[in-house]
Amino acid sequence: MTQHRSARVAVLSAGSWGTAVAKIMADAGSDVIVHARRSEIADAINTQHRNPGYFPDVELPETLTATTDPAVALDGADFLVLSIPAQSLRESLAAWAPHIGPDTVIVSLMKGIERETDLRASEVITEVTGIPAERVAVLSGPNLAREIMAGQPAAATVACPDEATAVRVQQACHTAYFRPYTSTDAVGCELGGAVKNVIALAVGIASGMGLGHNAQAMLITRGLAETTRLAVAMGAHPATLSGLAGLGDLVATCSSPLSRNRTFGTHLGKGLSVDEATAVTRQTTEGVKSAQAILGLAHAHGVDMPITDVVTSLLNGKITLDQATAALMQRLPKPER
Repeated sequence: MTQHRSARVAVLSAGSWGTAVAKIMADAGSDVIVHARRSEIADAINTQHRNPGYFPDVELPETLTATTDPAVALDGADFLVLSIPAQSLRESLAAWAPHIGPDTVIVSLMKGIERETDLRASEVITEVTGIPAERVAVLSGPNLAREIMAGQPAAATVACPDEATAVRVQQACHTAYFRPYTSTDAVGCELGGAVKNVIALAVGIASGMGLGHNAQAMLITRGLAETTRLAVAMGAHPATLSGLAGLGDLVATCSSPLSRNRTFGTHLGKGLSVDEATAVTRQTTEGVKSAQAILGLAHAHGVDMPITDVVTSLLNGKITLDQATAALMQRLPKPER
């Protein structure tokens, strides 16, 4: 198959990661139209080739345009890229579904689990739209939007049960600075992307409390272990969790000050309440929204996830920071698995 150079791509919506992927796909040769809720953002993208809400200093390709009308964005789209908060996916998608073409491939950028149902984003997409899983791909990896907008090298995994669909998406987002790999393990990619946000909260909490690199490395390593346990129990391949969508995304999100989940955790570790940290962060923090649902999946599949359990209890106000540390360190010693 030749490089997909003339595709039409709809990106909903114009947040930081949506804008970054829109730029990637425009740079890869597609005509991209972004849906922006605010008219001033759409106007700025169309006239100034910049997104002043997130990246006012980055010039966007001329083949990247914007609209406030989702029907216009979706008209004739070969690919629909969804980049919205996981908890608002169902409602938004229900309104957009009538405008999705019969052959449009949906690409999910979302790294969260729906709270009311414990469903992964791809499961919500297929349930709401009726589109088969073979036309729903997941893009996930160690992808900090600010670095990608600067053209710094990055890689990701494109996962779809249908390998040919994964290859199509891969070709549509392969650039000199962005290298996508393919996989058929959408379950593993989605769970890696969702759980790492909760682990990043834990690492941020440790950092905010003044704990050192030893503690943070412990949380990352054991966080990977519990993520892998859950993913494998739900049918994922263990190798996926040691790849870009697992270990790669986990390391980037837990280590970078650009990570909103780590930053949110740092605020908590310094003593801010959840509401105060939310006000300071000002952007959606998927780990906070999805922690309870991820813990629900763990309980449903009989998987032990101590870090997720402690973070969820802290977010729910059931334990204090000191109690959270004690809960992790006073667990019975056991073989490393």
